[in-house]
Amino acid sequence: MKVKYTRHQVPRGTRPDAEVMGKIYLIKKVSVLRATYQVRLLAFKAVEERKRLMLKVPKSCQFHPSLKALIRLTGSTIKREEM
Repeated sequence: MKVKYTRHQVPRGTRPDAEVMGKIYLIKKVSVLRATYQVRLLAFKAVEERKRLMLKVPKSCQFHPSLKALIRLTGSTIKREEM
């Protein structure tokens, strides 16, 4: 396996905030959530492991069009959960 590095020579990857009973949790306190590298990588992990990616965000958080497109692409894998 070839490990990819950032420009500062840090291995690229991400870890969820929690994994509980078939769910992967990512907790963010933001006003707008985009399909960042972190979100895309966790969505890939959820699809591969047949789990759900739960985005725990404030009620007022808006999803950016890039994240909405990722949700459409992955089907029912990504779900929103309010704080």
